[in-house]
Amino acid sequence: MLRYAFKRLLSLFLSLVVASVVIFTVIEIAPGDPASFMLGMNAQPETLDALRQELGLDVPKVQRYFSWVGGMLSGDFGTSYTYRTPVAQMVADRLWVSLPLAIYALVLSTFVAFPAGIYAASRRGQAGDLSVMGATQLGVAIPNFWFAMILVLIFAINLRWFSAGGFVGWDAGFWVGVHALTLPAIALALPQAAILARVMRSSLLDVMGEDFMRTARAKGLSARQALWRHGLRNALIPVLTIIGLQFSFLLAGSIIIEQVFYLPGLGRLVFQSISARDLIVVESVVMLLVFSVIAVNFIVDLAYAAVDPRLRTRT
Repeated sequence: MLRYAFKRLLSLFLSLVVASVVIFTVIEIAPGDPASFMLGMNAQPETLDALRQELGLDVPKVQRYFSWVGGMLSGDFGTSYTYRTPVAQMVADRLWVSLPLAIYALVLSTFVAFPAGIYAASRRGQAGDLSVMGATQLGVAIPNFWFAMILVLIFAINLRWFSAGGFVGWDAGFWVGVHALTLPAIALALPQAAILARVMRSSLLDVMGEDFMRTARAKGLSARQALWRHGLRNALIPVLTIIGLQFSFLLAGSIIIEQVFYLPGLGRLVFQSISARDLIVVESVVMLLVFSVIAVNFIVDLAYAAVDPRLRTRT
């Protein structure tokens, strides 16, 4: 198990190195000068040069890359060009919105998808299976931003059960914060629940056709007992993959939902920083999101080995 974990950890490190180079290169070659954006088109060349020197933009790009990476390793993400605020503080403030939102949406999607997928697999070809698969197809097809606007129209404007947007902060109380994130979490969870339910059903159907399932039935177990005792655990490997990828997507891909609900999260921070050409914020936040994706995949790989011991012996 230790050898398996070490190989996955080495792969994580190499992926982070490559990702940091790609992120820095792509953002740095993007058109637009932060100093010119901040001072305007009519700024004097001497003023532009002074601001570039103040922001560190006059330093060679290779030196800036290593300075940026070294700072992140020590917890210093730099200072925002626009807000003159440490990027780490800006990320920390907004992470307390994006992270709970991602976890909330993942919990909702999992609690909906697992029963739906198991129910559909246990009733293959019957009306219940067709109903669940039809609902999941609809869930995959509906854009989450459109669904978010429908939720706002019904539950915020007409019924007035929730606010249409904004976040009051966790200082107002835990349940107040959860209440404010409920509609965004539901909008994010819908397509993810549909995908996860379909994967759960397909994985269970594949497992139910295996020899060991027929052996379990031959020993006297009912179909339900064989499903819960033997089928479910063996069907979890592809499901764990989807859950890991979903969490990464929910954390990194909620820009549109945060815009719809006007949430002060990481997605909205990236959007505002791109508009303002605040390069250091964009680079640091994107790198943090990439790290979260790679770290979650690393955890999923370890979960594979815990669920299926055969993976530990192959590596």
